[in-house]
Amino acid sequence: MKKSLLALVLLAQAATFSIAKESAEDTKQDVAKHRAIAAAHLAAATCRESGKDEDVCNKELQAACKGLAIGKFCGMKHEH
Repeated sequence: MKKSLLALVLLAQAATFSIAKESAEDTKQDVAKHRAIAAAHLAAATCRESGKDEDVCNKELQAACKGLAIGKFCGMKHEH
């Protein structure tokens, strides 16, 4: 009985934490990260439009995204 009650309490706590809203500051930081990632991708598109090689543009993208997103393509990669 005690184990069941403990499990129920832990489950309730987990549910409470999972539905908690993020703070306004967290939202502001998230938006800023998305804008920075978008700017890096826009720069990569501009790089490719200028006629530069894909490898050169990818290296610039990687440098611009360092610490922003997951993966060497700034959290996003499309097929070629």
